[in-house]
Amino acid sequence: MIYSTSIGLDVHARSISAAAFVFETGEVVQRTFAYDPEAVAEWAHALPHPAGCLYESGPTGFDLQRKLVALGVPCHVGAVTKMVRPSGDRVKTDRRDARFLARLLAVGEFVECEPPTPANEAARDLSRAREDAREALMRARHQLSKFLLRKGHVWPKGRSTWSKAHREWLRSIELADPCERLVLDEYVAQVRECEERRDRLDAAIADRARSDDLSGVVRRLCALRGVSTVTAFGIAVEIGDFSRFATPRALMSYVGLVPSESSSGESTSRGRITKTGNSHIRRLLVEAAWHHARPLSPLSEADLASSRGLGAEAAGIASRANRRLHRRYLDLRARKKGANVTNVAVARELVGFCWALALAE
Repeated sequence: MIYSTSIGLDVHARSISAAAFVFETGEVVQRTFAYDPEAVAEWAHALPHPAGCLYESGPTGFDLQRKLVALGVPCHVGAVTKMVRPSGDRVKTDRRDARFLARLLAVGEFVECEPPTPANEAARDLSRAREDAREALMRARHQLSKFLLRKGHVWPKGRSTWSKAHREWLRSIELADPCERLVLDEYVAQVRECEERRDRLDAAIADRARSDDLSGVVRRLCALRGVSTVTAFGIAVEIGDFSRFATPRALMSYVGLVPSESSSGESTSRGRITKTGNSHIRRLLVEAAWHHARPLSPLSEADLASSRGLGAEAAGIASRANRRLHRRYLDLRARKKGANVTNVAVARELVGFCWALALAE
């Protein structure tokens, strides 16, 4: 939409710097507010209409956007990574940032972030909290193992860690110094607390995934090998509406799994994947892709169980995907491609099948 007044907002936790560009007169009006959406809306209503606002995506989220829209002021959240600034611009202030955003809105040169619904944002927070718990658990386990390594206690190579036998081995370790015994007990307790936190979040995710708005897409995504309920839930809530991507290639680009390119004239040069967009989805997809290296039985019980309860279209897509991705992995490895390169290529195709399954009946 073309606005008579384009308002750029540089938003911080406690302040908002605003710049309004009036198209008819070319005038730029600047104001500074506390973080007060009502004050911003009142000021915007006094400017020539129609008036719209734009601010950058960031840690303040979509709270301001929702409140301004509720107050009758159209507001957009622009993807900060897609905003191209002049290379010679070496001065950065809140007022200049606000004017820059006002100009972008005036000419429509910004990529808008899709605002999630409050319910979808809450589910996304749950998925990200589980990711934080996974990282905390991994860090706690590493701290414990490295402490034991310094004391000369090493778990035998080739045996599974954090199994029942491994935990019994931890309990059997005796340290002479009282301080060292205390440190060992604290590290073990920290691991146990992180595991309990992860399990609580897993249970909450399983419960939320059964709700009407997510159960269908989560069930269909789980038909893919390597995609558990936690993985399917994370992909679903991070992407939101799959239909906003016209093609699977657009979704591949969104998650940063397409090759980077630097081509000019007659030369074409492609490099590593771009790693742009949502890193959480990308990690989930890359982890799931490793499962397609394992042998696939055409009529395995897991394959049949994963398709149970799905429509004919979704079951067919899942079956073709599991076979296609396994063959793709074997083909790339036969061509002497590295394991990581192969797995990322499989993950790129995996996200395409996720798109197809999410939109299937």
